[in-house]
Amino acid sequence: MTSDYYIEVECQQKSFEGQSICGDVFMSRKIKEEGRTILVLSDGLGSGVKANVLGTLTASMILNYMKVNKDIRKAAEIIMQTLPVCSKRKASYSTFTIVDIECDGETRIIRYDNPECLILRGEENLAPECEELLLEGDHNKGKILYSYRFKAQKEDRIVFCSDGVTNSGMGAIRMPFGWGLENLDAFVKALIRKQNSLSARQLSEAVVNRACANYGNKPKDDTSCGVLYFREPRNLLICTGPPYEKSKDSQLAKQVTEFKGKKIICGGTTAGIISRELHRPIKMELQSADAELPPISYITGVDLVTEGILTLGKVHRLLKNYKQNSSFRYGPADRIVRVLLESDKIFIVNGTGINIAHQDPKLPMELEIRRTVVKNIVTLLEEKFLKEVDLSYI
Repeated sequence: MTSDYYIEVECQQKSFEGQSICGDVFMSRKIKEEGRTILVLSDGLGSGVKANVLGTLTASMILNYMKVNKDIRKAAEIIMQTLPVCSKRKASYSTFTIVDIECDGETRIIRYDNPECLILRGEENLAPECEELLLEGDHNKGKILYSYRFKAQKEDRIVFCSDGVTNSGMGAIRMPFGWGLENLDAFVKALIRKQNSLSARQLSEAVVNRACANYGNKPKDDTSCGVLYFREPRNLLICTGPPYEKSKDSQLAKQVTEFKGKKIICGGTTAGIISRELHRPIKMELQSADAELPPISYITGVDLVTEGILTLGKVHRLLKNYKQNSSFRYGPADRIVRVLLESDKIFIVNGTGINIAHQDPKLPMELEIRRTVVKNIVTLLEEKFLKEVDLSYI
């Protein structure tokens, strides 16, 4: 079954003041053949490197187990039985929240010692029935896993966080017991009321920034907020490379004109084909914002036109090296990456006309075969950024 929405996933984080590494760990995986999306937010005991290692261990175990076993409750129980307990604090090495979403919207959440999730349908709270799973065993006897299940719909949101958010500001006169779940709920709803199309990235960033402000911008704990937003997809079309047969030029131009969403053309030859077939001139900027790449161009009805293989090579590097705090400039590759990250369903049409110069071994590595570069970009978009990508050849 194909859903009528896209699941936007984002998690923003801030480290404990003075620590360069966050002890909260967020991991996600999309199992394409099953249409499943699995997310884990793990809060390692303590802070810094030790907490990060413990959180990474927990999140990795959960993802790897759930990839081969759909029983989310069994997975969580086995992980809890497997993880050791701190001999000093008598507490588990990591708390966690797991979200598992099927292709039909069936959503399951398991939570252990992390704050409760906010499940919103528009601006209203959704309160699915909660099951309590009592653990057994020497280390975990008496501990409880909380399990929720519901059918997601378009415009639903799930907000989940580490206790660095709900405990923020603890001890201050205004909030002696911390910010709390109720204040978080009111804050999130106010933001959505102000902008009902607020993206997952914007919302998670706003929550983390507010939590840090509660700490006086000096976080006393690792602070993480993840958001899932089930919404109308934002579509992007990228065309790169000329068709193998010249008779297909008109077909390519038709795809561009009929596409509903943003459009990018990568490659001078490809741009020339679109310009010729649609009788629309190419207007080129005289200066480039990136010394490594030729300047961008414009065609009426197309959002961005760039050079081909060199630009795509840099797009791949930027995506590969992307981190949460990465910033982008105004060069052609940076602008493409920005649009890619803002898009949900990405359609790439890769022309198979061969440019012999790109196979010259004397040229830089950036000039490897276009098809390989595009495939590498697709892999990153799907695995690292959970984008839905449709790659076709012409």
